[in-house]
Amino acid sequence: MKPVPVPVPLSLRRRTGIAWLAAALACTWTVSACVPLVVGSGAAGAALVASDRRTTGMQLEDERIEQAFQNRVRESLPQAGRLIATSFNRIVLLTGEVRNAQDKAQAQALLEQVANVRSVVNELEVVPLISAIGQRTKDTFITSKVKASFVDAQDLQSNTLKVVTEQQVVYLMGLVTQRESTRAAEIARGVNDVRKVVRVFEVITEDTLAQMRLQQQGAGSREGAIEGMTAQ
Repeated sequence: MKPVPVPVPLSLRRRTGIAWLAAALACTWTVSACVPLVVGSGAAGAALVASDRRTTGMQLEDERIEQAFQNRVRESLPQAGRLIATSFNRIVLLTGEVRNAQDKAQAQALLEQVANVRSVVNELEVVPLISAIGQRTKDTFITSKVKASFVDAQDLQSNTLKVVTEQQVVYLMGLVTQRESTRAAEIARGVNDVRKVVRVFEVITEDTLAQMRLQQQGAGSREGAIEGMTAQ
């Protein structure tokens, strides 16, 4: 006799999924023995790209900006400290730690020299000693909890928001409406161990968001038609 499957309530599946997401994100960065999350190509990769409010070309450009900055740091400031550039729609957040104000200014100058950077938000901290791995592990776990809280929310499109945590300060990036900006900051502030929330959003109107959704739907329809023709 075949076993009869027992239906799992939707609320339980949802809570389990959120808990898994937080644990998986933490494992990805903090424990080498954990199985890493892998984003594959094909349909899953396409879905992730489509859910981002940036165009595919802009996502690639942001990646190029981040890589170009790291190359410049290796050449010009190899001993400065921890320098991390996070680009979203060519607005670049600079976080990490340096040992003096001169290195902080030079890091910003290097970033501003990268082609197509629109603006730089320099949040580098000047410290006598670079923080230990324990603090960075804590920051990574805070990031995972904030992301999980966004997923849990009913009124946010969580995968359009980028979260960066440094010294328990949470930075939020993305193309969002004013309502989404306020709501995301409110949720992030409610996460345990968060000292402060800094919004580095690019705010758009509700009309602009509606137009972007229509464009994405149109692009998805065209991709579906092409895949159907290929399969025939």
